Amino acid sequence: MGLEKLHPFDAGKWGKVINFLKEEKLIADDLVVQAREATDEDLLVVHTRRYLNRLKWSFVVATITEIPPVAFLPNFVVQRKVLRPLRTQTGGTIMAGKLAVDRGWAINVGGGFHHCSSDKGGGFCAYADITLAIKFLFERVPGVSKATIIDLDAHQGNGHERDFMDDPRVYIMDAYNRYIYPGDGFAKRAIKRKVELEWGTEDTEYLQKVHTHVEGALNEFKPDILVYNAGTDILDGDPLGGLAISPQGIVKRDEVVFRAARRRRIPVLMVTSGGYQKRTARIIADSILNLHSLGLIHGQLAARGAAHPSLEQMVRDSAKDLGNLSLQ
Repeated sequence: MGLEKLHPFDAGKWGKVINFLKEEKLIADDLVVQAREATDEDLLVVHTRRYLNRLKWSFVVATITEIPPVAFLPNFVVQRKVLRPLRTQTGGTIMAGKLAVDRGWAINVGGGFHHCSSDKGGGFCAYADITLAIKFLFERVPGVSKATIIDLDAHQGNGHERDFMDDPRVYIMDAYNRYIYPGDGFAKRAIKRKVELEWGTEDTEYLQKVHTHVEGALNEFKPDILVYNAGTDILDGDPLGGLAISPQGIVKRDEVVFRAARRRRIPVLMVTSGGYQKRTARIIADSILNLHSLGLIHGQLAARGAAHPSLEQMVRDSAKDLGNLSLQ
């Protein structure tokens, strides 16, 4: 109904990324695993019933998404048009976690709702998909007992930080603009490697810090899964991020993370998180193309002794696997 025009986020970003990748012949419809909507039962693995009940009030969703007119819509419309797409992205992150463990890497073109915790949404984030993906792996995938979150969105990831406070199984590295939302001092206690950035930080300083701290984080703690929150709101000119990273800097940043994980045979789950300019979709697509051209995302990354299938075979096998993976 045009409400997306009232929000700084480009609601068409994810579809544009897929279309760019199709145009470049990297993927086709049969090479994309379709996300399934997370059910209430799935969400209750992390979220409280009280919180999910609160989302049945439109004004609560309006506050979380920061779109005031949503408060005046009937909740069935809010559920269908606002929350269902977010639940589907959340299901995608959970599914991508399993795929990453099985295949060595997975990218959810969406997700990264890092301001939402088990009992509180905010900052456009209604579901805690990062926490959910990790909890599902811990509880339902044998051999996964430790996780590292590398959060490189321009904003502090206070949602997953609150959820994993004092949890020794989860190591969090977070690099963010120290002056912007959310400024959650309590949540910062959960960060094992904190990289606070100044206004207008540019490529050279940023990439040096990312490289140093990603290497340091993965040397300090050896996880069974790496969840990479790859927000593009670090882009120069972003109205909310306040940093000044070039498109090429973003592509290089993603490469640094994937190279570090690949060398150590750590499965990577990437989510795309924030990014509030129209050109971010093209940058995300270019980054994925770069990762593919460098051999960082294809069968050769498969971990745990897996064979090296083609991308097409990986997707076909994954679709079969996920048919046996009950999100319930």
